[in-house]
Amino acid sequence: MYFCTEQKTTTIMRTKIVAGNWKMNLDVTASIELAESISKEITSLKTENTRIVVAPTAINLYPVTTHADLDNRVEIAAQNMHQATNGAFTGEISAEMIKNVGVQTVILGHSERRTYFNETDKALAEKVTTALKNELDVIFCFGEVLEERQSNNHFKVVESQLQNALFHLEEKDWKTIVLAYEPVWAIGTGETASPEQAQEMHAFIRTVIEKKFGKTTAQQISILYGGSVKPSNAKEIFSQPDVDGGLIGGAALNAVDFVALIKAIQ
Repeated sequence: MYFCTEQKTTTIMRTKIVAGNWKMNLDVTASIELAESISKEITSLKTENTRIVVAPTAINLYPVTTHADLDNRVEIAAQNMHQATNGAFTGEISAEMIKNVGVQTVILGHSERRTYFNETDKALAEKVTTALKNELDVIFCFGEVLEERQSNNHFKVVESQLQNALFHLEEKDWKTIVLAYEPVWAIGTGETASPEQAQEMHAFIRTVIEKKFGKTTAQQISILYGGSVKPSNAKEIFSQPDVDGGLIGGAALNAVDFVALIKAIQ
């Protein structure tokens, strides 16, 4: 199956987003310092249409939101949450706990959560519902692995992930949803995803959303690219018409590199 990106005919001003996922890195002091360094570096940047998000590990959410001296343009996000309100779920955190420490955004469905912790589309659908009920913004991740790309099933896999986890929502719910496409096959495998491949998939994602929720929702939704974005390739990737920013891993752990990505999207 080949999806022609020329099918896209409408261009509107969507919110640009550069989100840094710090994963299981940095202690409390380092997390505060990195957040403050990013905040300081963006002081002179014009980012009116750009959301800047950083996601410390759960144990550092409260210290960063409370003790870091941040520009109000720097948003803090959680990396995960449980779908239950509370209960006997050792090691988990709830939506209410996230909100209680001043965090308004949560990342759900990251490829590492799917791979290492066996998160299913069904569980993610429940998590998304819980997050929205608690008025949290959601950065929802999805994408195909190498075998699925090589067997030309990547479009089918991505469509299925979206349908299974998000199509129970109502159109109004999409105002607080951000999509993050992760080409898992191009992360740490030696394979490389080109800007054209990123654009092709992002354009396809919009058609999937449009079929279910209409053209307005499809054109307004911000879709991030989560495939090893770094300062050397960010400009070319971010310039693709359906790529609205990036969910950044390694480069997000260095203030200079992360700010370079923010500059690349201006």
